[in-house]
Amino acid sequence: MDEIKFGTSGWRGIIAKDFTFANVRIVVRAIADHLLCRADGNGEVVIGHDNRFMGEEFAREAAGVLAAAGIKSCLCRSGVPTPVIAFEILRRQLPGGINFTASHNPAPYQGIKFSPEWGGPALPATTSDLEDRIKKLQKESSVPFLPFEQALHKGWVREIDPSGPYRERLKQLVDIGAIAAAGLKVAFNPLFGVGQGFLDGLLRDAGVEVVTVNNRPDPLFGGHPPEPAPDTMADFIALVKGDPCLQLGLATDGDADRYGVVDRDGTFIEPNYILPLLFDYLIRRRGVRKAAARTVATSHFLDAVGRHHGVQVHETAVGFKYIGELIRDERILIGGEESAGLSIEGHIPEKDGILACLLVAEMVAVERKSLGELLADLYRRVGSFYTRRVNIRLNPELQRALKEKLATPPSVLAGKKVARHVTLDGSKFLFEDGTWILYRLSGTEPVVRTYVEAFSLDELERMATEAVGFISG
Repeated sequence: MDEIKFGTSGWRGIIAKDFTFANVRIVVRAIADHLLCRADGNGEVVIGHDNRFMGEEFAREAAGVLAAAGIKSCLCRSGVPTPVIAFEILRRQLPGGINFTASHNPAPYQGIKFSPEWGGPALPATTSDLEDRIKKLQKESSVPFLPFEQALHKGWVREIDPSGPYRERLKQLVDIGAIAAAGLKVAFNPLFGVGQGFLDGLLRDAGVEVVTVNNRPDPLFGGHPPEPAPDTMADFIALVKGDPCLQLGLATDGDADRYGVVDRDGTFIEPNYILPLLFDYLIRRRGVRKAAARTVATSHFLDAVGRHHGVQVHETAVGFKYIGELIRDERILIGGEESAGLSIEGHIPEKDGILACLLVAEMVAVERKSLGELLADLYRRVGSFYTRRVNIRLNPELQRALKEKLATPPSVLAGKKVARHVTLDGSKFLFEDGTWILYRLSGTEPVVRTYVEAFSLDELERMATEAVGFISG
């Protein structure tokens, strides 16, 4: 049997190939055993799923495995966003949650995400324990299981709708009244995922005019990965650009933990720019001067905003779990990553694409400026930043060569002297002028993710070309 490994957000696999009922039972039993070894192991576990194929069936299977292990569960009646699961764990003070989602991955994938009692993604110590337990369980003939209807009848599982309390929390975190008062007309694209009805529902209830597209469950996600990116949302971008009354386009991915933002002129605004814009906005408009956090692969634009306001910016390894720790410990005002994960102080220590979109809408409403205008203003105050990520597939020869090159890091790269070599997560080369290049090898496929940041578009093009050349040269 193939090895089951947990990535930055749980275990994912192709349905019927890797992601089978047999493997699901093993993973859920490992989670059950992990919880039973803890002092809080006897509480209820919340179980949810997104709109992916067989999500409801896998969730019911999980409830049956937990029941056989002597653990009660509360099962979400329908598909819910990942941030709702995280919020419910904290609200009910549960020992953990299991969510069936593969986030923004293509339709053939499914996944299991385990969140412990603090509501964030499981940390390495937890996932390592789960993997060890999974290996032992794979050697056994079967996993004890109680059929769902029987578990329901015996009181081991009950069904819940956790959406209401989460919606109320968002109303406390976002000034939805300001969005309505500004007369914004907004477009929303849930990409056939579980974000539908949350973001647009909250805005409509407040009197905001919202145009929603792709707002029905579709396990094929319209034929595209449910990722809020320019190449998967060309029709949505055209919609925003083509309607002069629309001032903002907002999108969430399949499980609504990631976000996508389109300005009124149809420009897709990268998460690398949204994070510093919101950081600056929260400090100026809400008067909270507190640190922020970003991953090692995320733009230093955030750092420039921190210096401008005299507050610290933390750098973490890739994976929102590390930012989540800082939110949990109340050390930061906002934290995010270039892959569109974001949350704020006082909220869940987990990515929340719905919250991110609502905060962007509030910012545009209060400032009464487009995102392009806000970005230009921030550039004037802290300087310009341009970033790019290139994913490069490696054959075995190139993979070996790159590892050898990075084992003896160069002192000059892209024609620039390396001022500092950071190995927090991958190999990051910081140059004397503040620009940088990061190489990060994927742990699941023969791919190197190459990140480049410069202070002009011309410089970005040149550095990106040379960064790629370093791999193949």
